[in-house]
Amino acid sequence: MTSLPLASPDELDELDFADPRLHAEHDLTEVWRRLRAERPFHRQPARGSRPGFWVITRYADVVEVYRSREFTTEHGNSLPTLLTGGDAAAGTLLAVTDGLRHQRIRAILTRAFSPRVLAAVQEGVRRTADELVAAAVAKGEADFVRDVAANIPLGAVFDLLGVARGDRQYLLGLVSRAGRSRHADAPPEDSWTAESEILLYFADLARTRRGGDGDDVVSLLANCRVDGEPLSDAELMADCYGLLTGGDETGRHAISGGLLALIGNPEQWDALRSGALDLRVAADEVLRWTVPSLHGGRTATADVEVNGRPIRAGEIVSAWIASANRDGDVFPDADRFDLTRTPNRHLAFASGAHHCLGHVLARAGIEAVLDSLRRMVSGVRQTAPETWIHSSILHGMNTLPVTLEADPAGLPP
Repeated sequence: MTSLPLASPDELDELDFADPRLHAEHDLTEVWRRLRAERPFHRQPARGSRPGFWVITRYADVVEVYRSREFTTEHGNSLPTLLTGGDAAAGTLLAVTDGLRHQRIRAILTRAFSPRVLAAVQEGVRRTADELVAAAVAKGEADFVRDVAANIPLGAVFDLLGVARGDRQYLLGLVSRAGRSRHADAPPEDSWTAESEILLYFADLARTRRGGDGDDVVSLLANCRVDGEPLSDAELMADCYGLLTGGDETGRHAISGGLLALIGNPEQWDALRSGALDLRVAADEVLRWTVPSLHGGRTATADVEVNGRPIRAGEIVSAWIASANRDGDVFPDADRFDLTRTPNRHLAFASGAHHCLGHVLARAGIEAVLDSLRRMVSGVRQTAPETWIHSSILHGMNTLPVTLEADPAGLPP
């Protein structure tokens, strides 16, 4: 990934912030800095059949968009859907549903995150992290994305959904196929087929759990009523799929991106290895730095002002966490990776009504891997260049080849 310096303000107009290649192939640190300073409300004009949209980059403005009731997700919550006519899952998928219905379904899902359930899930995450890191050490050269990071968040989400152990390998394969659209020039057909199979799996699972008293997510959704009516199959399938993919992607990209940051900042690796760091604080810095979710999209429902800037009804806005998390007005020395940073009010999980439900799981996974690394690994060496996913929504890697050097004192017998 190469830096993208800008020689003149006019070059900002040439950038297409909806283009996945821009984010996969370039480090946009300087672009975000220039936009925050010179054009915090940058207007990208219409291109061909695609409408124009606002690019919002300052922390305070991004928070205002996320929290304002004058912006909706029901036309889509990211540029790929907003610029192509809207999200077909609007009103069925929690992430693109607003208002009272969103609040009621979210309250139902929150019941799955009880202290008892979370304690069991977190213990499972710690055990899994130790097993995966130990296996990667023993392997010699490993792909940290595939061999470690990709396997931790999904296990926690499977626990919450109540997916049987015997079904998990099948679903892992489907999730992997569904994610192939993140590769450059990948054909979409295989991804669509996998997504359909995941949805049908949860529809079948819900049928077996109707009338039961389970406290897993599928059981809660299958047996709940909203406004006196049960959820439709479409709503249930969409919300299970949303939790599965959302819980997977944030944690996976943060875990692998965190290791890359440690490789590039050896003083932070030494600080982690010292054992003196608060892992909760360190995990928040990993989330701020790696920015697994690049932006959130919204549509203005009325003429509105965002910190004094007018936005008209119907206009599309993109609120860029990638920029807000490096805003020097909020984060001193913002371009420094610092595992002791506190306070750390990063926006990795967005803000407001759509604050990520799975934030506890993502943090648990990051903390567990950091703990496993500091106990079991004496050093890390990257053995080949990493490869990045092609997305304007997510920021993460497809591959990260590394050698993890063993610390015999920390490895299991």
